[in-house]
Amino acid sequence: MDRRQMLTTAVLGSAAGIVGATALGSVGPEAAFAAESEAAAEPGAPDPNYVDGIVTSIDGTQLLVDRGEGVIDRVLITQGTSIWKLRTASFDAIEVGDDVAARGVRMPDGALAADAVWMNIVNFFAHVTSINRGAIHLEHNGAKIVGHVIKGTTVASYNSTPAVSDLSPLKVGDHVQVLGAQRPGSSHVEIATIFATV
Repeated sequence: MDRRQMLTTAVLGSAAGIVGATALGSVGPEAAFAAESEAAAEPGAPDPNYVDGIVTSIDGTQLLVDRGEGVIDRVLITQGTSIWKLRTASFDAIEVGDDVAARGVRMPDGALAADAVWMNIVNFFAHVTSINRGAIHLEHNGAKIVGHVIKGTTVASYNSTPAVSDLSPLKVGDHVQVLGAQRPGSSHVEIATIFATV
């Protein structure tokens, strides 16, 4: 399972300056997929205020991010940066090998000063193939995915209603949308929210 294939769009920060992500709206995982980019980029060109890639090293509060095809980018974590890794997290939660999606503002030296980063975030549609205690087994485009239910974190939204912790309405065969954090290098996902029609 390739996280980048599941990642759709990201809300981008204001070009007016570095501000805390909460000043720009929600920093929950849904915000990473809420709207198209508003950055003034050429059609089809990469968004200059968005970085998506693998953390290859951490130097102080700077992340070196491999965006693929030989492109390395720098992401600066500031005191105003919000960090999500299945839940709101601290800088210490970021690890080499994590997949990062970051929005922010470009600095004169080319680094992206992040106002929000989402670590290992995935958003995909799947079918429920089985349900066990603590796990929901899913199939996405022929790939088998294990969705881990995290006590105190995982919630479900049924028929577009507010999310609840009760997962009992889910059943085998349901077509669902899963928002969560992938365990790097695996087909395992920790579920933040699962959306279903029941």
